[in-house]
Amino acid sequence: MEEQLNTQPYEEQEIDLLELAGNLWRRRKFIIVSALVAMVIGLVVAFSIPREYSVTVTLSPESGKSSGGNLAGIAQSFGLGNLSAGSEADALNITLFPDILASDPFALELYGMTVTPEDGEPMPLNEYISEQRSPWWSVILGLPFKAMGWVRSLWADDEDENEDGTIDPFRLTEKESRRLEAIKESMSAVVDKKTGITTISVTMQDAVVSATVADSVVRKLQDYITAYRTKKAIEDCRYLEKLYNEYQEGYYEAQQNYASYMDANKGLYTRKSMVEVERLQNEMNQAYQVYNQVASQLQMAKAKIQEAKPVFAVVNPARVPVKPSAPRKLMILVCMIFIGVVCACAWILFGENLWKELRKKAAAPEAADNESETLNEKK
Repeated sequence: MEEQLNTQPYEEQEIDLLELAGNLWRRRKFIIVSALVAMVIGLVVAFSIPREYSVTVTLSPESGKSSGGNLAGIAQSFGLGNLSAGSEADALNITLFPDILASDPFALELYGMTVTPEDGEPMPLNEYISEQRSPWWSVILGLPFKAMGWVRSLWADDEDENEDGTIDPFRLTEKESRRLEAIKESMSAVVDKKTGITTISVTMQDAVVSATVADSVVRKLQDYITAYRTKKAIEDCRYLEKLYNEYQEGYYEAQQNYASYMDANKGLYTRKSMVEVERLQNEMNQAYQVYNQVASQLQMAKAKIQEAKPVFAVVNPARVPVKPSAPRKLMILVCMIFIGVVCACAWILFGENLWKELRKKAAAPEAADNESETLNEKK
């Protein structure tokens, strides 16, 4: 008896599954039509999305320990907060790469660079960004916002760029902000903190432009890191060069004073002249010692500049891609067909019954009203 009770739910479940499968099989034409419609929609979507080309550059920064004070200035200059001075230099490089690419100052460095599309004329990067194509539905969805912007521009002041193409980083216009955001969105960096390998990607709608921008991003990123790593050493070197020139002049002046006095007093052997000679000689020796010490410090400072420069090994350089990275037409087509089949099955199994029940509930009050009207007419 217990075995019959335990097996009964499984039998009912099996019967229900077979019934559902039978319903789907009987409506297979509807499912096929839905899949075909979804396939057509998928083809329209896939061919409406503009092609994009991605260029990936792999960097391997040097590893080594440093005070971290030089690179900490990068975070402050880009508004990224403070970093501890005791961190490793390579760790700071790793953590800052993605943030630097996403910062406004770095994007402004690329804003006016000249790019040449494969089938076009040279133009600034910001103009090329504004001329990139968009899917047709984004144009339709953006019409209300364009209309609002046009109406607002009737009362707003003209805030176009200057004639020479320069912009004010402190006060960007709306158009400049949109272009700057588009430039930042086209760049990305992924860092492996264990190995220190940094992968930089740039995605554009033109293969040549994408490779050009990727190469510029790598070089400017190296320049940024190098500038901040060597900033303190360069400032020390400049200060020592100033001291070196001053002490060199002092030493040469002391030499001239000593030589002039010796030439003018060759035949004098008075005590006063001997004291004066000793004083001038001591001044000359002292000036030489200071001058020699500063010269040694200057040479060490120059060596520190070279030592502080980070070395980035370009493991995978930028090159013009042959095939587009997006859109993935086959993936879009398969997903749309799958969605069409799932929606058709859901409609057959659940949607139709639910729709019929809703229609019955909506029709019930009308039928009751009609019956009451007929009864009143009979009376």
